[in-house]
Amino acid sequence: MAFLELKGVSKGYGAGESGDRTEVLRDINLEVRRGEFLAIVGYSGAGKTTLISLIAGLLFPDRGEIILDGRPVTGPGPERGVVFQNYSLLPWMTTYENVLLAVEQRFGSWSPEQKRRHAESFLALVKLEAARDKRPRELSGGMRQRVAVARALAVDPAVLLMDEPLGALDALTRASLQTEIERIWSSSAGTGEKITAEKKTVILITNDVDEGILLADRIIPLSAGPGATLGPEIIVDIPRPRDRKAVNHDPRFKRIRNEVIQYLLGPGARGRQRGPVAVKREDGAAA
Repeated sequence: MAFLELKGVSKGYGAGESGDRTEVLRDINLEVRRGEFLAIVGYSGAGKTTLISLIAGLLFPDRGEIILDGRPVTGPGPERGVVFQNYSLLPWMTTYENVLLAVEQRFGSWSPEQKRRHAESFLALVKLEAARDKRPRELSGGMRQRVAVARALAVDPAVLLMDEPLGALDALTRASLQTEIERIWSSSAGTGEKITAEKKTVILITNDVDEGILLADRIIPLSAGPGATLGPEIIVDIPRPRDRKAVNHDPRFKRIRNEVIQYLLGPGARGRQRGPVAVKREDGAAA
């Protein structure tokens, strides 16, 4: 049985009666298993952020329904943690305080000592103990994103939603954080005051095909908009842990990559206006 399910979900913007309403997403059907790492890969501007906002309960579908663990999604909830591309940290708070604030809001009945230990355990998970007392302006982009991940995980969400969390980072920082995200996902089941038996369920939104292959169990491409919809699922059958240098020479990597790109450049692109999607040639250069 699916842990998270979207059934016939569509979403548009604009005044429908005046005829200028734009349908951003159309007939989205998706099933996500508990503990799965799923990547949705698509063009910039295709509606990926709208999709993640619908799952988070920040937006509501025009048609269809979203079900999480057997219950309909009717708004935001602590069972869904969101990591945005722009970090969304409180600038007047330290690294520790940004994480602690989320813990206090989620676990208000805990003692101060429990809250402290819990917040510190997630700073340790993202390797930011030394930056505990720094404010966001004193952190690099990669460090800010680690704080955002720690804050999202610290509320013990059943689902971690990541909306192009690495899109604004330079290539070296992005590669480093990709490795960290996989490590955090693998170890998130046994961290903090609340111990769970399974990995977090993660949905990663990205326009980088290679990033999806490196991190996910399964990739689903999203067609270009307007009226974007999901394409066929592609299983990433490459064993973990995945070394980024070795995986580039794995025939499975090339096969999966070609399947995703062929959909995005073929059925997923026809007759639609679209923004860029990160595609590289076999020699590593941008296509």
